[in-house]
Amino acid sequence: MKPHFLAVALVSFVLSAAGAGPFAQAPGPRPVTVDLAAIQLIKDEGLQRSQVMDTAWNLTEVHGPRLTNSPAVRAAAEWAAGRLIGWGIANVRQETWGPFGRGWANEKFAANMVAPQPFPLIAFPRAWTPGTKGPVTAEVIAPNIRNDQDMAAWSGKLGGKIVMLGAPVEVRALFTPLGQRFNGQDLADLQTQPVNAGRGRGGRAGGPPADPDFNQRYMQYLAKEGAVATLEPAAGRNDHGAILVTGAPATYRDPKPPTVTPQIMVASEHYNRIARLLTGKVPVRLELNVENRFFDQPLDAFNLVGEIPGTDRADEVVMLGAHFDSWHAGTGATDNAAGSAVMMEAMRILKTTGLRMRRTIRLALWTGEEQGLLGSRAYVKQQFADRETMALRPGHAKLSAYYNMDNGTGAVRGVYLQGNDAVRPVFAPWIEPFNNLGMTTLAIRSTTGSDQVAFDEIGLPGFQFIQDPVEYGTHSHHTNMDVFDRLQAEDLMKNAVIVASFAYHTANRDALLPRKALPRPRQAATATR
Repeated sequence: MKPHFLAVALVSFVLSAAGAGPFAQAPGPRPVTVDLAAIQLIKDEGLQRSQVMDTAWNLTEVHGPRLTNSPAVRAAAEWAAGRLIGWGIANVRQETWGPFGRGWANEKFAANMVAPQPFPLIAFPRAWTPGTKGPVTAEVIAPNIRNDQDMAAWSGKLGGKIVMLGAPVEVRALFTPLGQRFNGQDLADLQTQPVNAGRGRGGRAGGPPADPDFNQRYMQYLAKEGAVATLEPAAGRNDHGAILVTGAPATYRDPKPPTVTPQIMVASEHYNRIARLLTGKVPVRLELNVENRFFDQPLDAFNLVGEIPGTDRADEVVMLGAHFDSWHAGTGATDNAAGSAVMMEAMRILKTTGLRMRRTIRLALWTGEEQGLLGSRAYVKQQFADRETMALRPGHAKLSAYYNMDNGTGAVRGVYLQGNDAVRPVFAPWIEPFNNLGMTTLAIRSTTGSDQVAFDEIGLPGFQFIQDPVEYGTHSHHTNMDVFDRLQAEDLMKNAVIVASFAYHTANRDALLPRKALPRPRQAATATR
């Protein structure tokens, strides 16, 4: 036994009697312990000899962006697997899921106004759209087509044109900073119980629902008419040179997709300039050169998995995870190389310190998250339960918890409990040693939109950490500004230490973490409506 194990046994600190720690020596039920010596080892390794920023640099600068099923995400996974193996992580492997569809990469892009005044546009192509087959110069028009009748009226008039798809957008002055950290009131608000008051049986507001298939028909119509490309404004929260860029609908990933035109997202300020010129009856011509490449094989995607095997309860599992894929305009730094690097670093810390863990710690780096939690949901269905039927697999009874990180680069300030108040007395003593790092909050609220949902929706304890927003929702999320420079090194180092401690204590607790009641099968819920 290494010397630090003895130190852990001597200074384990008993805080309550609701669970167990790995080094309690008294007979009978073990008390909940917070192993302060283990935390000291974790902090020392994670804060003094961190490798988290080097990992993030490789995932972004060297291998980013990491669009699902692209050559770049596969190269990034090969690099990450090699790093995990080098750290001594066991059973490192790619587990395929799918089919996802074709891979895609942008290999060259240039967009310039040539008349009435030459200047380069800040713009990016949507993923899974084709290129221009070389440089092309064309006139820009704004036909304002909204329905099938408008399409019929414009037939024969769009060939060889670049088509604007929306009206100008309002660009507001910045009177508040883009970056933010939670203050005390923000954290207090997160701890309040949300209440759904509802509106009784009142009528629905608004008119008839929008035609869900119109956009796809419109894109195919433009291609049939011979339009050169489409332009869209990067509107909303991401102005000031930041462009929110995602992908075309999933059908364009198909092996035999419908024919569409190149689709280009343009910085709001530049889009508005073009629109104002056209409104003023000034003709606008652009030169475009878009080289996009599709990859037809393989059609399956993958998740990257690795483990630190447990001891006497090795068949039970604690999972750490983050999504590995990103969008393509930046290098996927805050979304989500930050989370992937933190979870990898937590595994490195646990392995390097040599701390003994009763349960197996399993890392999963997901792909397909940006297209709808596809990788994590495929894994959960295979390993734990089918959400539609709630037919449980044996692994469902063996998972203690899943911890997720996907809220950017900000420091961890607490945990969203996902409505599971039974874990509060377990987590409360675990966060106390990290009060001095700013972690103070246990929020009963649920948070959605990331991979913990795949676990929570089948009744497994799946948690997301509360993080300072920094610039995540205002500047970097899904934009061309999501690059290495936006990462906060000190925050990521702290986060890895906190994750490692939570994994360690979850792995060594006598009981699995408390669970909420199993949800009803979706099929049954649908049948009773």
